Amino acid sequence: MGFIRRLNDIPREEYFAPGHAFCAGCGITSIIRMVLKAYEGPKIIVNATGCMEVASTLYPRTAWKVPWIHSAFENAAATAAGIEAAFKILNRKYGYNKKVHVIAFGGDGGTFDIGIQALSGALERGHNFTYICYDNEAYMNTGIQRSGATPMGAATTTSPAGRVIPGKPQGKKDLVFIAAFHKIPYVATLNPAFMQDMYNKLVKASQIEGPKFLHYYTPCPTGWRFDTSHSIKIARLAVQTRFFPLYEIERGKLRITVDIKKPKPLEEYLKLQGRFRHLLDPKNKHIVDALKEEIERNWQRLKMLSQLDFIY
Repeated sequence: MGFIRRLNDIPREEYFAPGHAFCAGCGITSIIRMVLKAYEGPKIIVNATGCMEVASTLYPRTAWKVPWIHSAFENAAATAAGIEAAFKILNRKYGYNKKVHVIAFGGDGGTFDIGIQALSGALERGHNFTYICYDNEAYMNTGIQRSGATPMGAATTTSPAGRVIPGKPQGKKDLVFIAAFHKIPYVATLNPAFMQDMYNKLVKASQIEGPKFLHYYTPCPTGWRFDTSHSIKIARLAVQTRFFPLYEIERGKLRITVDIKKPKPLEEYLKLQGRFRHLLDPKNKHIVDALKEEIERNWQRLKMLSQLDFIY
């Protein structure tokens, strides 16, 4: 169907069945449904161990209506690369030239940390596949441990907010730019509160040859400790406070796709989540100030880079 001008234009067909075991308010199901709609034609899903794999394939049942393969925590990108290479062999030996989309999903733990070596290798080799990181900013499937994607100040089971440390001391790894500077054709950030922006980026990625990396913001009521009805509100605030900017880098050209000219106060985003509630204590104001400084510096960097003809 291609790009859409309004949400009503999103195809009605569903390739992901109801009855799965995702938590109420989880943002993961939105990206699954939209990917399966936006990528037209045959597709194979590679799924690293994580929330998505566990909740969508409770043996002996599966919610997937397309071919799906489970990989280990660390090697989703390598598995996808192998499948893509196998189709090249089928074409060369047997003339099988039908286009098949190979799409890998990994959580932030399986992408930012455990799987970054396999991901880097697949991007560097130039395999024609899409890697999507669904980022709920901790190892949610195994006990809410901090990951390289966990923001500064967030409380997790391995960076608890207490007298010793006020949440995670380190900042979040910038994996989008790490992926981009493999000089791949397309990277983008996605958010479920901005569905049209997300869907059109998925369509664009599906039409580009070569490796693509997509970073999806995934609200997690269980790990972030918020009411399940607030998932989209929090996702929207992440963009409106510039905490999670929406942009794309296509063949080296960066474009901000949702420009936030007057950002909302970061405190509006923090106060809705239990993992950040301790930061509103006056004694932790220095952490909030550090977060604001990091957010502003990142936004100004994106604005500056968007003025360039290319960044790599």
